[in-house]
Amino acid sequence: MVVAYIMVKAYTGEADKLKEDIEALDGVVSAHIVAGDVDIIAKVDVGSPADVKTIAATNIQSLEGIEDTHTYVAM
Repeated sequence: MVVAYIMVKAYTGEADKLKEDIEALDGVVSAHIVAGDVDIIAKVDVGSPADVKTIAATNIQSLEGIEDTHTYVAM
């Protein structure tokens, strides 16, 4: 299994809706609204690095209200 954390920057006022949308994605274990440079931190637990890429680059980045993402794979 591959665990990764995806830092999500949302446009103003979009964090609550995006948190729910992100949590609904397959492979996402949890999503939390946080204070700081990013708005949401999502934890994913999937079978391969390619699955992480699909969740981050395809699924999350395609959601309306996403400004930017950064992905960190746990070692």
